[in-house]
Amino acid sequence: MIKDYVQYSVKNISNRRMRSWLTMIGIFIGIAAVVSLVSLGQGLQQAVLDQFMGLGADKIIIQPKGVGLGSIGTNPTQLTDTDLKKIRSIPSIKEVAGEMYKVTAIEYNNKQVVYFVFSLPRDTRQREVITQLQDSTIEAGRALKPDEKGKVVVGYRYNHDKVFDKNLKLGDKLIVNGKEFEIAGFMEKIGSEYDDTAVYMNEDDYTTLFSIDTKSYDYIYAQVEDNVEPKQVVPTIERELRKSRNLDKGNEDFEVQTFDELLQSYLTIFGIIQAVVVGIAAISLLVGGIGIMNTMYTSVLERTKEIGVMKAIGAKNSDILTIFIIESGILGFVGGLIGIIIGAGISKTVEFIGTQVIGSALLKAAFPMWLIFGALAFSTIVGILSGLLPAKQASSLKPVDALRYE
Repeated sequence: MIKDYVQYSVKNISNRRMRSWLTMIGIFIGIAAVVSLVSLGQGLQQAVLDQFMGLGADKIIIQPKGVGLGSIGTNPTQLTDTDLKKIRSIPSIKEVAGEMYKVTAIEYNNKQVVYFVFSLPRDTRQREVITQLQDSTIEAGRALKPDEKGKVVVGYRYNHDKVFDKNLKLGDKLIVNGKEFEIAGFMEKIGSEYDDTAVYMNEDDYTTLFSIDTKSYDYIYAQVEDNVEPKQVVPTIERELRKSRNLDKGNEDFEVQTFDELLQSYLTIFGIIQAVVVGIAAISLLVGGIGIMNTMYTSVLERTKEIGVMKAIGAKNSDILTIFIIESGILGFVGGLIGIIIGAGISKTVEFIGTQVIGSALLKAAFPMWLIFGALAFSTIVGILSGLLPAKQASSLKPVDALRYE
């Protein structure tokens, strides 16, 4: 019986091919927008998750309170060498590394830009902690030796994107904060301007360049021992730093975070942005639903006599209702299917552009099964609900009035 209803509905839709396509436009535009946005959001979320877990699964970040990772400006408080040594003394800590940075003038051939300059620890093991977090290797040249002076390693863009009037090469001299440094190496592309324009120099050069007498760090990174959960060590670090800095609980001027906590903050932001964007895209689905309703109402008027004949030969109200609901459901289903295909195409195109043109590894498209089936089910339900009132109107027509309708 259902098979007959479906075949009859498909035939009616085929007879009004142009109108059916026009009706489905709103549905597949909305579904395409939802699928492409959600798939890119899921891909980005997974890429960030993988990167965070790969780089920071065993690390803890200690920073001045109120200063986010990558913040620009001067920190209101500083972390000291005493803090670093105090953290190192904790039994569960494997290694601790301090990092300093400043935003300063970088000059070449009389052209000046302003970018980040970072310090690299002298100690080899501490340096490894920093380089692990950077997740980038040397593309050309070499890394800095811990004891050499007057050399820097610079980001990818200096060698590829003409930060100055021409791309730089190994051995070129940069003026950093008024002092000359020779380029020893170029980093691989990371994909953000913040990283790809950075300048790295040894800690001794850094403290001399910026006239720093006492070591004070913008960030301290602590690496925990194997098989130790970073979040289990956080309370100990907080307690020891409060004691060292003579602070009461609740009045800390520092923050201790695991990468998992940072990740959750980013994912929360992703979720909010994605919900807002998907909500805007869902307006197209509402428009599509109104289009289906309009088409089905028109169909009821055009087929009034046909409905009368069907009822005259024994069709029940439920039969008429079912036929019209199936028709609107098919419009929603097919519209959703086309929208999924278009949305997948859009997101894969964006992924291609991100990978090949921009060079970003974060622009990835992901298509979890819940997204595909959810979008298809949603568009079908929108179609059915939109056709419900017209179907009810068609089923309530009296046979005599329907047969006399002109």
